[in-house]
Amino acid sequence: MGLFTKAVLWMAFFLTFASASAQQTEGHIRYLITHNWAKKMAAVDYISQQRKDESAYMWGKEEWKLFSDLYFNQQMSKYIDSEEKVEAEDFGYSWRKDEYTIRRDFVRDSTHDAIDHLGKVYLVEDVIQFPPWKVKNDLKEVAGHLCMNAYWVDTVKLQNVTAWFALDIPVSAGPERLGGLPGVILELDVNDGAMVITADKVELAPLGKELDPPTKKVKGKKISEAEYTELIKKHMAEKRKAEQPYFWGIRY
Repeated sequence: MGLFTKAVLWMAFFLTFASASAQQTEGHIRYLITHNWAKKMAAVDYISQQRKDESAYMWGKEEWKLFSDLYFNQQMSKYIDSEEKVEAEDFGYSWRKDEYTIRRDFVRDSTHDAIDHLGKVYLVEDVIQFPPWKVKNDLKEVAGHLCMNAYWVDTVKLQNVTAWFALDIPVSAGPERLGGLPGVILELDVNDGAMVITADKVELAPLGKELDPPTKKVKGKKISEAEYTELIKKHMAEKRKAEQPYFWGIRY
């Protein structure tokens, strides 16, 4: 990238930052999630290359794609899997039907997540705990919005995560259970392309009832964030001992 191009991008960045408070902070984002199974397997350090090759042959199709939805304003956000198909012949995957609703109340600093973990629903209710991001200074455009990147190492799932957030949408929300940046996350890259989540549609407009409390109460076991982390750690240890991919049975 030339110096002139960089200068233009930085000027656009500062103009974006300066006018962020005047921007719309309510709307809907549709994300395209791409799972690359070969790269997922390659990132698992405790499985032999032979097992990785066998798994790749068994799975066949290298990439699976699906949509997810984020609804947000300055007070709260909700993230769910979408029923919309990426491809006409896409008949869906079993885990897509699992309970997965991620709610953040920024005013009360609280989480209200319903997550299916190995066939059992857990209600994770706690204060919001964001990753310790390291903000970088790279810039790029995602879905028509100028974004800056940040980096985090998930020491539980052993994942390297890069996020791209838009400062013209100053809401600390994002896909999956991630957030805590100066702007909404429009793209995530986990383990160098093993899973990529990219906003392909950003609609900044007043919402209807998308953020209203659910009319039907979700049944599940209430746990804290620390207890949920322990569930993940236990699963990771069991899969490591059995020399099986840890992402079988849980969300990547």
